[in-house]
Parts: sequence; C-alpha cells; structure tokens
Amino acid sequence: MTGDTTFPIWQLDAFTGVLFRGNPAAVVAIDGAWPSDDLLQAIAAENNLSETAFFRLAETPVPLRWFTPSVEVPLCGHATLATVAVMHKALGLVHEGAVVELATASGSLHVSVGADDYVLDLPARPITSTSIPKAELERVLRANIQEVWESVDRYVCVLEDEAAVSAVQPDLMAVMGLPLPGLVVTAAGSGCDFVSRYFAPTKGVPEDPVTGTSHCTLAPFWGRRLGKTNLHARQLSQRGGQMVCLVRADRLLLSGSCKLYLTGSIVVPSVMPVDT
Repeated sequence: MTGDTTFPIWQLDAFTGVLFRGNPAAVVAIDGAWPSDDLLQAIAAENNLSETAFFRLAETPVPLRWFTPSVEVPLCGHATLATVAVMHKALGLVHEGAVVELATASGSLHVSVGADDYVLDLPARPITSTSIPKAELERVLRANIQEVWESVDRYVCVLEDEAAVSAVQPDLMAVMGLPLPGLVVTAAGSGCDFVSRYFAPTKGVPEDPVTGTSHCTLAPFWGRRLGKTNLHARQLSQRGGQMVCLVRADRLLLSGSCKLYLTGSIVVPSVMPVDT
C-alpha cells in the first residue's frame, strides 16, 4: 500500500531452551535510518510484549533500542539476547565464536555467540539503601519483607525464602503509585543460588517473565552474600526462566539461550497517522 513500510519481525522466547517458557521478545530489523520514535513506540505497543527490540542492519557496532508497550528503556537483557539470536540463527550475519558489539543507550554492549547459547556482557547495577518505609512496600506486596534496597529504577525486597517469592501477589495499582517504577522480590533459592520476580506496571509490564536487568543488581548482591562469582538464578514467573550469572568487578556475564517462535513481517505507515 502507498505510504506503508514493511519490516521483518521475529518473536523468540529468551532465557529458555523450551518454547512457551522464558521471556517473549519481538525483534524488528531496520534497513536504513531510524523511523520516528512515535512509530517505534506504536509498534511495541501493538506487539504488546514486555519488550520489542529494534536493530539497524549493515552497521558496526549494531545500533539497538528497546521499547516496552509504553516507554523506551535504557537497558534490556532478554531482548538483546533475542536480537543476537536473530542475527545468528535467522539471518546468518554472525557465526559461532563471534562477539557482537551493540551501540545502545547504556553504551557499548558485547554478546558472545555460542552454538545455541549467548553470553551478554552487561554493566553491573549498584544496590543502595532506600528511604521508603518497609511497611509501605509490605502493604503493596501484601507480604512480609526482611530487607528493602533500591537499584537505579526499582526497589529490591528480600523475602524469607523461595516459597514466599513464589506466593507474592502484589497490588499492581499500588505498585504504580511508588516513586520508582519497578519492584523486585528475591530470596535464596532451594535448587539454585537465588530466585526473583519483577513487577513494572508503570512501564506497561505487570510482571516480567525473565529480567536480565534485575540480575545486573541481584547477581552481585547475592554473590557477595554467598561468597560466589558464578551463580545460577531462576525467575519464578508463571512462564519461568533460568540463567547463569558470572560476576566480574563492575560487569555481569549473563548466559542464556533462545527459542524461535514466529517469523514474518509487519506493514506500518511510513509516517504516524494524525488522530482525527
């Protein structure tokens, strides 16, 4: 149709080797200049996944951006994993043993390509004390909390054990009223080093199935407590996901795999339509 543009699109389940598990991400390849931010945001809203990644072809380092259904975010682990999997498995642009450099809002990121898994080199995120009262977050979570911290754009609540993390049913409207847009619950794991869940309804993500950025905080946090640099983590969402975390100074190496679900194309207006 006149005035329309077609982009290739893929949907993958990240941080899992099994379809219908892990965290779904859409990946859209852009051949040329970026479309308008409004159009990118509209595509992400239409996809209605926790993240849609957009990357530009034939450029080095590879420009990469991430959008939730409602906002652009500065860092996303699972959609980065999905993007490199598309470059590797679907397009053949990179090969096993390669290291892909990505240009992002969080600076230069590198992803190592394995046969079926990928290693993301991400910045570790500091965790600090917080001024929000523990009682306020207990009201929001409707659960007892042992400790409260914060990191960048989210609160981190340490609960008693894995069962408590699994059982949490937060008041999502109350989560949206918190000063920070994200809320993590975590505890030591029974079959792994630690577990977590992540809620970010303000960003259009009521509960994120598997969250790479949370592990940029959680892996160093639990690594210090457990005296370990190599940790196995699970996210206890309904879909579930798992990853291996290697803490290195101010960086985190995050390993995972992807499963391709969908490949196709989207047809969108070249210019966002004006509401009438």
